[in-house]
Amino acid sequence: MRTRARSKIGQMNGEAPSVAIIGRPNVGKSALFNRLIGRKVAIVHDQPGITRDRISGSSTRGDRPFTLFDTGGISGTGESELVEDVERVVHDAIRDSDLLLFVVDGKAGLSPIDQEIARLVRRSTKPSILVVNKIDHEKHDNLAVDFDSLGFDRSVSISAEHNRGTSELVEAIEQLLPSAADIEGPTRLPKATARQAPNIQHPLAVAIVGRPNVGKSSLINSVVQQDRAIVSERAGTTRDAIDIWYERDGKQFVFIDTAGMRRRSKHSSSVEVFSVMRAERSIRRADFCVLMIDLLNGVTAQDKRIAGLIQNSLKPCVVVLNKWDLVKPKRSQKQTITDLVAETRERLFFADYAPILVASALTHENVDRLFRLIEQVSGASRRHIGTGVLNRLLRAAFAANPPPMRKGKRLKLFYAAQAGAGESGQPRSPEFVLFVNDPKLLTDHYQRYLVARIREKESYPGLPITLTPRARSEGRRPHSPGHR
Repeated sequence: MRTRARSKIGQMNGEAPSVAIIGRPNVGKSALFNRLIGRKVAIVHDQPGITRDRISGSSTRGDRPFTLFDTGGISGTGESELVEDVERVVHDAIRDSDLLLFVVDGKAGLSPIDQEIARLVRRSTKPSILVVNKIDHEKHDNLAVDFDSLGFDRSVSISAEHNRGTSELVEAIEQLLPSAADIEGPTRLPKATARQAPNIQHPLAVAIVGRPNVGKSSLINSVVQQDRAIVSERAGTTRDAIDIWYERDGKQFVFIDTAGMRRRSKHSSSVEVFSVMRAERSIRRADFCVLMIDLLNGVTAQDKRIAGLIQNSLKPCVVVLNKWDLVKPKRSQKQTITDLVAETRERLFFADYAPILVASALTHENVDRLFRLIEQVSGASRRHIGTGVLNRLLRAAFAANPPPMRKGKRLKLFYAAQAGAGESGQPRSPEFVLFVNDPKLLTDHYQRYLVARIREKESYPGLPITLTPRARSEGRRPHSPGHR
């Protein structure tokens, strides 16, 4: 089986070279990243250390597009248990990039950490630009002189927040970008988001979601077989949604490592609120969701809320019960798994269609089965119930259990048809259009009953089913696409 994690950022078939933004915390790296790619992807906040992993995007501001990625800040103080991991990420960024943007804070002045990073950049022998940020006005231009002692040949003063000097920076970047012939290796691939994937056919965007510290980053590292996402026992390490490319058996995946989604409260910091909002947005832009649950805690109220978000977004879903290595008994393992799955289905009764996988991201046990489940759900999304079969099925359901009366009226079904199935390998939840006398007469309870009858005919594993009622007069019938 051939698998490959796309740890290199660069060109494929003549695609964009890569540019890395590095620097100590709170110098404006994320603000510069957002400015250069033209949209807000990285979280911008005045609290140091918000970005702790690489965030990727494509910049097309100039004549030559390039792949840009933001990194975690380098710091000698602060959250010491994470400093080593963040420095590793930055070292990887330097290794994998074609050009370095070393960002410093013009207002704060030169610091010892800046000098250490400068030595690191010079040792890399990579083309580099010193970017003096926070030069908001012309009267601040003289502040950039303090950084001349770092010895960089190319320096640009900018204000990422106010878009001052960024055009000059883009011009400087274009002058140093390597040509396609200069970039080594045939497998250097772009680290873009699913919507920015040049020349890659239909990558499947898979969002890994769950509460903090359930093992989301560990699962991705286990899948791609390298330490790509930062893993820490401290909850809340991942604060931005990180897109990680992966290829398996010729199929393209984009795994979205999201921030842990804790319940919002009056004590939540603004960074935590932004992270949850970003995770919710990742659910909406994903093609597929993997809900991770900690076996040590079981299904919590927050797990139910997240499952509800996935269901309301109509996203295909698989549930992974993680940390099997910590609860696995020496005997009766199969029975234990059966009991855990049954208990989870009972707690997540409203999403009991989702396949459940018991696994350990730490020991890699059963992780490979995740791809089988994704393929199973993707295959189910392409199934179509013929119009004739569907109408006979629903009419029988109406006859066996008539709809309830509401204000003296009862729901009548005139006709039903399934909307188009998923295309291009992207899973799509099935939708059934019901032409009825009054859509308001379709109650939630009766809708669940009809969905259950449909699943008896076609189970659609991992896929929420949507019933869309439309008003039709009793004397009219919509054009039939054909009975099967």
